[in-house]
Amino acid sequence: MDDGSVWLSVAIVGAAVLAVFRGVDVRLALFTGALALGIVAGDPSPVVRTFLETFSNEKFVVPICTAMGFAYVLKLTGCDQHLVRLLMHPLRYVRFLMVPGVVLVGFLVNIPVISQTSTAVCLGTVVVPLMRAAGFAPVTIGAALLLGASIGGELLNPGAPELLTVSSLTGEPTPKMWPDLLRLVIPQLFVATFVLWLMELRSPQTTPQPTDIPSTETPSESPLPPEESIHVLKAAVPLIPLLLLFLAGPPLNLLPVPQKWVVNRPPAAGTAAVGGGAGQYAIEQKPDKSTNTRLIGLAMLIGVAAAAAASPGRARGCMKAFFDGAGTGFTQIISLIVTANCFGKGIEISGLSRHLEAWITGEPTLLHPLAGFIPAGFGFICGSGMATTQSLYGFFYGPAVELGADPVSVGAMVSVGSAAGRTMSPVAAVVLMSAALTDTKPFDLVKRVAPPLLIGLTVIVILRVMAWV
Repeated sequence: MDDGSVWLSVAIVGAAVLAVFRGVDVRLALFTGALALGIVAGDPSPVVRTFLETFSNEKFVVPICTAMGFAYVLKLTGCDQHLVRLLMHPLRYVRFLMVPGVVLVGFLVNIPVISQTSTAVCLGTVVVPLMRAAGFAPVTIGAALLLGASIGGELLNPGAPELLTVSSLTGEPTPKMWPDLLRLVIPQLFVATFVLWLMELRSPQTTPQPTDIPSTETPSESPLPPEESIHVLKAAVPLIPLLLLFLAGPPLNLLPVPQKWVVNRPPAAGTAAVGGGAGQYAIEQKPDKSTNTRLIGLAMLIGVAAAAAASPGRARGCMKAFFDGAGTGFTQIISLIVTANCFGKGIEISGLSRHLEAWITGEPTLLHPLAGFIPAGFGFICGSGMATTQSLYGFFYGPAVELGADPVSVGAMVSVGSAAGRTMSPVAAVVLMSAALTDTKPFDLVKRVAPPLLIGLTVIVILRVMAWV
């Protein structure tokens, strides 16, 4: 590829990024840019094939759509609200700990509810009146809400799109990625939350504000809104799929699931004749490439059944809510993954990926810093963590293998960096929702969460370069 084509490809990538930054739909910008890169390379057909392959790839469609369907059922039945109330209960009368507490609660809720926007809505209905009554400024409330809902809790969910992207290249089951993710996500959470907390402590204090929730308290009593009842069984429902996945999947494997529940195993007469019943059983238990993907979907369906059982009055609407959520998952998440994958393919066939890989392999110490900060920058521009991971992880996978680094660990760094970039993007859906819930401006929230996120990302990059995590 000559220098002129390289610079033209760079210009196309820059134009796509600029289009997203100027408000063009990210899917339109990425797919158009991918086709343009293919034309420059002389053959756009790989981009079209990638679109069709990813559009129907059950590794993404089944886990993500069922997880979003489960999130909608949780919203219908109110199970997500009961989980938030249960987690928020200890913080109601401890104002000093409310900011870090809200971030932690948001992080925990985002694990079963993988949508950051849904997490912000679910958390905001409880947190916003509570923090307003406690006297926190709107921008502080919005920043705590945003950071908790988007810093990366979903990365601990086996159905998270980012993990499925890493798994598609490494072949590693998503539950086995937990150790690598925890070593990065927990320090990032701790450092970013601590910095945000310090910023709040140094900011001017406000007085308690009246809430729209009616209260029977006398003026001399606490201005906090009255606490609603907590149904412990409903609060436990969001955790059921996670528990099932970790018990059934590697490395625990404590709850074996017959494969006939997730994959079709036609009889193998020859093997059964030779080995009898034992031979047939061995065939049925042989791992299938679709097993892990569909097991996530099965766990979500069990969660839907549990939510319906816990809320009999709402049970009749659960399946409609499930498919509404699945459709939303396809529209908002799968579509981004499809077009981001096309954009990555366009960069690959244009030859730009080879330059990035050569840069990384030539300077091995840059592998983890670039894997953290390049996705953070792209996530800031496009406002999507999953689109960023899908577009960029492939460019780090090859150099990681060539340099002898663990590609799963590199994938964890890319995923955390992507989440950080999304959280401080003024065009991210979760930022816009957090701003709407707290009557603040998106840029004000971005300015408040950017320093904690960048400091936290810098810390984990240093820790990784020093081989301490």
